[in-house]
Amino acid sequence: MTIRPYNKALDETSLMAMIKAEEGWDYADEPHTERYKQALDTSITYVAYMDNDLCGYSRSLSDGYLYLFVCDLLVMPAFRGRDIGRGLMECLYQDYPDFTAYVMSGVDEYYEKLEYKKEGSIFEVKKRTINHKK
Repeated sequence: MTIRPYNKALDETSLMAMIKAEEGWDYADEPHTERYKQALDTSITYVAYMDNDLCGYSRSLSDGYLYLFVCDLLVMPAFRGRDIGRGLMECLYQDYPDFTAYVMSGVDEYYEKLEYKKEGSIFEVKKRTINHKK
């Protein structure tokens, strides 16, 4: 297995196809496609390959000083159970040793299996119109 930083020219087509194939992941669907491709370029993104097959990726954000936030971690079903997800996460520890990493997860059981400690919760902030009384 090889894990390395994402390279748009080498990885974008395969990565978008992998995401499109995963049930419940709509980043590769219109109208999200172009915005997600931009997000991959500006995020901390790693890709994992077995031989020449893309088998997983992670995408994280940083505040630049203290924290990393793992937004996406996906391993293709045929490659699960081989510590690829763990390897992708370990890249963050290696490349950002002084940062604290947090995962925004919809699959808590996986991260519990990796022995990560649950810290709080996450909320989606919805856009709304605020009426101010004068």
